[in-house]
Amino acid sequence: MRLRELRKQQNITQLKLAMDLGLNQNAVSRYETGEREADYKTLILLADYFNVSIDYLLERTDNPERK
Repeated sequence: MRLRELRKQQNITQLKLAMDLGLNQNAVSRYETGEREADYKTLILLADYFNVSIDYLLERTDNPERK
């Protein structure tokens, strides 16, 4: 998942992202390392937060634009 890349591009810490989305910082860390997979609801939150498509977030496309 491109989560770490998106987060670092915007200079956002794991803690800030977690707090902004009502998540646990440990969960964000595990999503970034692949130890845990985000559920559907969390994928939508992340995609909306970074204004990218879920497919981009999941590396199914290189086009970040939402349709």
